[in-house]
Amino acid sequence: MIIDLTGRVVLVTGASRGIGRAIARRMAEAGASVAIHYHEHREAAEQLAECLGRNARVFQAELADAEACARLFREVIATYGHLDVLVNNAAVSGYIPLDASQEEWQREWDRIMAVNLRAVDQLCRLAIGHFRTRGIGRIINIASRAAFRGDVPDFMAYAASKGGMVALTRSIARGFGKEGVRAFTLAPGFTRTDMAQEYIQSFGEDHALRDIALDRLTEPDDIAPFAVFLASGLADHATGCTIDINAASYVH
Repeated sequence: MIIDLTGRVVLVTGASRGIGRAIARRMAEAGASVAIHYHEHREAAEQLAECLGRNARVFQAELADAEACARLFREVIATYGHLDVLVNNAAVSGYIPLDASQEEWQREWDRIMAVNLRAVDQLCRLAIGHFRTRGIGRIINIASRAAFRGDVPDFMAYAASKGGMVALTRSIARGFGKEGVRAFTLAPGFTRTDMAQEYIQSFGEDHALRDIALDRLTEPDDIAPFAVFLASGLADHATGCTIDINAASYVH
């Protein structure tokens, strides 16, 4: 199967590294122009844009800031004239032990929810408005297996934020399908990324491997092809679905 995204514009948040970087690269390989969002890793984002070509551009935004989310969307539209696909990939984790102080607990929950859920809601809302004027558009939200099976206690906030993302995606699919908006969730399991390194340091890689049915951890490149397929339009009747990419960790 050959997927051709030539002429389409894709915004990928958190695209300077990890899963977002892999998705951006695969989208460009399929012909898309990729808007590469980053927060702190400007050099990595610029190097990726240069590597991708196809009019890839970089956009900085602190997604915990609601106004920055709106500015990001406006800048992408001003640059390309339109948007075809929104990939909400950017996320933060957060190790919060139960015995943390109330102040620390609240601060971390607020930070995680702001980036992982509120920013996704903000960008989805703006994308829906834009897609409705065009009659078509696709949203791909990167959640987690933690949305369905939970996580270890120190990462409860992360799991809760991803659960909210799944509900948001399904609501979009149900509410705006007849106006051309398609919405999908990818739910990776434990994936070898910089963000996952905190977990590996805390619990060890062997702990993660024991939880899956395959002999290696999932890599970002194991996830990216699913995003390209959903962006293509070939799976539009799966709108509202969640695709689990977790090496059978639900059933192992």
